[in-house]
Amino acid sequence: MSLTYTAGSLVAARGREWVVLPESAPDMLVLRPLGGSEDDIAAVFPTFEEVRPAEFAAPSPDDLGDQRAAGLLRTALRIGFRSGAGPFRSLASIAVEPRAYQLVPLLMALRQRTVRLLISDDVGIGKTVEAGLIAKELLAQGEATRLAVLCSPALAEQWQGELREKFGIDAELVLASTVSRLERNLELGQSLFDRHPFTIISTDFIKSTRHREDFVKHCPDLVIVDEAHTCVAADDPAQGGASSATNQLRYELLRKVSADADRHLLLLTATPHSGKESAFRNLLGLVRPELATLDLETPAGRAKLAEHFVARKRADVRDYLTKEDGLADDSLAERTAFPSDRWTKDEPYKLTPAYRALLDDAIAYAADRVSAAGEQGKREARIAWWSVIALLRSMVSSPAAAAQTLKTRSKSATARTAQEADALGAPVAADSADNDRLEGMDVAPGAAESEDAGARLLELAERAEQLMGPAEDAKLKALTRHLKGLIADGYNPIVFCRYIPTADYLADQLDGKLGKKTRIAAVTGTLSPQQRLERIEQLGAEEADDPAVRRVLIATDCLSEGVNLQHHFDAVVHYDLAWNPTRHDQREGRVDRYGQKRDQVRVITMYGEDNGIDGKVLEVLFKKHRQIKKDLGISVSVPDETASGVTDAVVEWLLLHGRQGSQESLFEMDGHQESFDRIEREWSSAAEREKTSRSKYAQRAIHPEEVAREVAAVRAALGGAEEVREFTLEALRDLDALIRDPRDGSGDFTAQVGGTPAGLRDALAATLGNRLVEEDRAIPFRTTPAIGRGEAALVRTDPAIGAVASYVLDSALDAKAQGPRPARRCGVVTTDAVSVRTTLLLVRYRFHLTLPSRSGERQVVAEDARLLAYEGLPQRARWLDDDAAAALLGARATANTHELAARKAITRALEGLPGLADHLTEYGTRLAAQLDASHRRVRKANEEIVRGLKVVPQEPADVLGVYVYVPPAAPAASTVSGAEA
Repeated sequence: MSLTYTAGSLVAARGREWVVLPESAPDMLVLRPLGGSEDDIAAVFPTFEEVRPAEFAAPSPDDLGDQRAAGLLRTALRIGFRSGAGPFRSLASIAVEPRAYQLVPLLMALRQRTVRLLISDDVGIGKTVEAGLIAKELLAQGEATRLAVLCSPALAEQWQGELREKFGIDAELVLASTVSRLERNLELGQSLFDRHPFTIISTDFIKSTRHREDFVKHCPDLVIVDEAHTCVAADDPAQGGASSATNQLRYELLRKVSADADRHLLLLTATPHSGKESAFRNLLGLVRPELATLDLETPAGRAKLAEHFVARKRADVRDYLTKEDGLADDSLAERTAFPSDRWTKDEPYKLTPAYRALLDDAIAYAADRVSAAGEQGKREARIAWWSVIALLRSMVSSPAAAAQTLKTRSKSATARTAQEADALGAPVAADSADNDRLEGMDVAPGAAESEDAGARLLELAERAEQLMGPAEDAKLKALTRHLKGLIADGYNPIVFCRYIPTADYLADQLDGKLGKKTRIAAVTGTLSPQQRLERIEQLGAEEADDPAVRRVLIATDCLSEGVNLQHHFDAVVHYDLAWNPTRHDQREGRVDRYGQKRDQVRVITMYGEDNGIDGKVLEVLFKKHRQIKKDLGISVSVPDETASGVTDAVVEWLLLHGRQGSQESLFEMDGHQESFDRIEREWSSAAEREKTSRSKYAQRAIHPEEVAREVAAVRAALGGAEEVREFTLEALRDLDALIRDPRDGSGDFTAQVGGTPAGLRDALAATLGNRLVEEDRAIPFRTTPAIGRGEAALVRTDPAIGAVASYVLDSALDAKAQGPRPARRCGVVTTDAVSVRTTLLLVRYRFHLTLPSRSGERQVVAEDARLLAYEGLPQRARWLDDDAAAALLGARATANTHELAARKAITRALEGLPGLADHLTEYGTRLAAQLDASHRRVRKANEEIVRGLKVVPQEPADVLGVYVYVPPAAPAASTVSGAEA
């Protein structure tokens, strides 16, 4: 038997219409339901089942709808599309509407045969979304078949959630805690990375030699590396010393991964340069080996780099696609809701007399201990040094942290050499900007140098315990005052502290002190990364429907990097001053980022005015850091060596002169001026290099005009998020659901669907759960794709939204369907939006696409819905442009329409359809040519990718809807159902 159906043609089988897909064979047809998704594809054997050609029936003049019928039907149709005919195959199947600027890396990627990009957009711009867009597109096009994301273990669950909720990629977590379970299910000789095509791999897991080699051997063809700057380091002594052992291991791993010239590689980091030229060059070498030695002083070198490197500040994308970007007008302008301002204030506090006495005694003990250890040898001196720093840091953190530290043995005390003591003790003081060092760093350090703390330390610990509470802890008392002020102004703050005992102490002391409507929770390193996210979500969801409820999160730095907190919190209090300003940037970046609803984020930095440490750190490190940020508009990371140099000097002076002697300016300290001058020169030099690199290597590979063109095409084909929300609201109301729309600015609403048709209830029960629907509970519809069980996201890919759209579409196509039918295929509207009779057609086009790729040609059938409109009679039609046709959807009835006049008008329009066939065919041909040009334009830099590309329209097009708009005339006696003004 020969194949009688071409790809894209319509057939009838199993009681419904189907589209024939290219995978069909003579004895087996691969079919997708008309208007259905890839999940509904079925195989039909013509030998055993009846299959016949199908024709799409014309609308009936007996089935008229109201003024909203056309818009509802078009949106229902477009929601059903899962793969548009345009160059972006995946945008119809993702649950996020990307910002226009987030398409730039995607456009850059599609111009490369093998995608190699370094994405270095500023914190909070959305690098995860940009990488997800590229990954989803490469997978949809068949350019990639497997994916691995390398990230910090603390961010693994967040990556998993982002990929699943926004991009429909269900990735397996490969962590130190999950690998044993995953390996138990492997077949003999099978690799973990062959068994699971999509994985998120923690950098902890990959440290193992066995796992590292297995990953390299079975590495997927697409790899994303988050926080890529932690995989390289400056290797020239002048810029910070040799790479750490961990960074070197990762660097060697990525060199092996990137050595395969056919492997796609995306490197993500907000800090690619930070003044360290060799680290920057190492990163570029991973992207392309030749970039490592490229002369970036020449225009040709910078142009080559621009093909692979994108780095933008918030100011670059806050207002995008405007006339200032070179566009003719602001019709596509997009303003991104970053907070416009960050209100910051340094708030001092003074120790109580009892706390001052305790700190003075602790400093005296520390000075004695360092002095005595210095006479015993270098190892003993370094152990004492780190024990003293641990003691002082915990002492100024809280009495709880101080007591714990005083009773705990110092980790460095187990060292056998001075070098080992430094390796064990440095993390206590470093506050490194490297987020891989955050795990486990919030445990209270030890100050004792033996298992049994000496009598002097135990006496200090007992005194510290007696100082707990606002009576003697002035820092706690000041925090309570600041939090009450923030809460009174409507803010939901996060309080960041250094140690777990401090966080637990604050949560306990603040309980019940901030008002009846305030909810408090603590998140520390005692919880797993997944448990941390769950506790945050629990706090955010607690009494979420009560606008008076405020939330306070007490957290250690286990949350200071990577975790997104902007949806629940809008202020930051630095309870413990970090010893590196970059850590404060990381903390604040959790809330001051895209998606933050507040225009102004508040930041309070608390510091001890008289504890001998905080004031100096604030004076030298933080004020310089803020000045650089003000001058450049971006944050320049403080090198760990610079921060450590300052804090070491502070502690040395404190031990020599005591707390009172430390009140003079740090720059007046004898013996340290030359060191501070050198630190300032190095930091300023790094800032200048960063400023130069930001302007020199600014993204210029993709012009805003190119982005605007593609954005306009995507919006025309798929619509936007607001369209989905309005459609869902209108459709559910028309289907007799009980809607509660709070109109609180969130866009969320709830619906009880007990009164809707049985077919819709069954479809919703399958996606949301039987009990929810059967008991007629309120179903939350939310504007965010991150939803809980029993909730629906107002995005085109949510199954519940798809169920509503399918019901609206199916009931519109079936004039005999029982119950309410929101959309109809015909309508007549009397409106002053037109001056002459105007007819709007909703037309579905199908295209047969031949898409070349690295793995060979792919045959795809895609659909597109278009609005066409003409003035006058069909035989003398004056066709309107696309914008004028779309504008008719907003036309509202301004007068009633006489029933006989409506029937006459729609009958004439339907009888004239055959005479419009040539124009519809011509339009389809033009649309195919536009799609072909769009594919070639997006991939214009790679001729190999577009060689063999074809876009062929499948005839005839389907006329789904016909709607006639007539200008007002004399009032009529009777009306058509639904046509009232």
